[in-house]
Amino acid sequence: MAHEPPPGISVSVPRLVFGGTLLFADLSCRFAAGAWTCLLGPSGVGKTTLLRLIAGLVEGGRVEADDGRPLAGRIALMAQQDLLLPWLNVLDNSLLGHRLRGEGAGERAKRERRARELLARLGLGHRLSALPAELSGGMRQRVALARTLLEERPVVLMDEPFSALDAISRHRLQDMAAGLLDRHTVLLVTHSPLEALRLGHRILVMGGQPVTLREIAAPPGPPPRPLGDPALLALEAELLEELAASDARMEEAWASAP
Repeated sequence: MAHEPPPGISVSVPRLVFGGTLLFADLSCRFAAGAWTCLLGPSGVGKTTLLRLIAGLVEGGRVEADDGRPLAGRIALMAQQDLLLPWLNVLDNSLLGHRLRGEGAGERAKRERRARELLARLGLGHRLSALPAELSGGMRQRVALARTLLEERPVVLMDEPFSALDAISRHRLQDMAAGLLDRHTVLLVTHSPLEALRLGHRILVMGGQPVTLREIAAPPGPPPRPLGDPALLALEAELLEELAASDARMEEAWASAP
């Protein structure tokens, strides 16, 4: 979907305090170009804040693309909330970014054709005229996913994009997103170890206060990996243990806070 090579991203945060809590101190990390990096960790550790920092919505750090070009205009962000406008139908909500930019008629027609195709693949082809109030939570999230994909940006930041879906829909949309965002630079925040192991080229667990990053080896083979892969299932237990340890470190930090 991207029309340009995706960049790698380097992040450096000397110090970032959010809500009176020191989240990041001397944090330095790099996210590989054209690969999925999955971020896991306890609630409140700073996963969403890191995405918002990279998107330019939070100040306090330095974010650079490794091709030397500005990242502005090359990032699409899918937030935890679907943020659908209640007075727009499914099709118009999916094309909201393009509507706001006021693209010409020819470009609008092209985008609408693409939107109709994508929404059909997401199982919403029969609900194009429906308003958000007429949709289930999972349907609303699929519209938000379509809106993100239709931006066609080389860098995509996703904050729990599949969390409101049932197990079967979640599995199907993971496969679809992996295909549609192949060779993009993707940062995916998730609370699901299995999701991270299916989709991630690289898996990072965030923990502590301030945050440290611990890398867990991804299973062999390209994403999306099959659910029955023995290597994936074996690593799931290891990742759960690491998440439990990360959660314990967070509780210790909160207990010792003044």
